[in-house]
Amino acid sequence: MDRVKALMRDVPDFPVPGIIFKDITPVLKDPEAFGAIIEKFRLMYADMDIDAVIGIESRGFIIGTPLALALNAPFVPIRKAGKLPFDKIKMSYKLEYGEATIEMHTDALEKGDRVILVDDLLATGGTIAASIELVEKLGAEVVKCGFVIELGFLNGRDKLPEGMIDSLIIYD
Repeated sequence: MDRVKALMRDVPDFPVPGIIFKDITPVLKDPEAFGAIIEKFRLMYADMDIDAVIGIESRGFIIGTPLALALNAPFVPIRKAGKLPFDKIKMSYKLEYGEATIEMHTDALEKGDRVILVDDLLATGGTIAASIELVEKLGAEVVKCGFVIELGFLNGRDKLPEGMIDSLIIYD
C-alpha cells in the first residue's frame, strides 16, 4: 500500500474551504496500484460467504465493481437521491460539510443477505452509517465495510460496530 499512498493527491479547500480532499484519481491511473487495492480486498473477503458487494456513489462504484467481479458476487449501488429509477428506500444524514440523502432499490437485496460495503474514504462515518441503515432496512447484514483511506483523526469508525471497518491506509 506504500505505492498507493504515494500516489494519493491532497486537494486543499475542496469541496469547501478548510477541507483537504484525498484524491484517488492518480491511483486509478496506475493499473498496478489500483489492482493492488482490489486484490488486497479480495484476499480479505474471499472466505466470508458474501452475497453482494455494495458500492457507495460514486467512488465506491470504482472500488466495488471490480471487487464484486473478483469475489464472483453481485454489485449493488447506493446512489445519491434522485438517481435510481425503480422503487427505492432512502436515508438522510449529515456530512462533515453539509447534508446528503442516499437511496437503494428495494429489490437490491434479499432478507438475510450478507454484504460488504465499500467506498474510497471513511471520514466522519455519516455516509457509511446511513448505508448500513439502508441495508438493514431490507433485512440484510453488513459483514464488513472496506475503505481505501480512513481519516482516523475524524473518528468515523467510532460510529460503527467494533471490528466492522477495514481501511487500507489510515491518516491519523
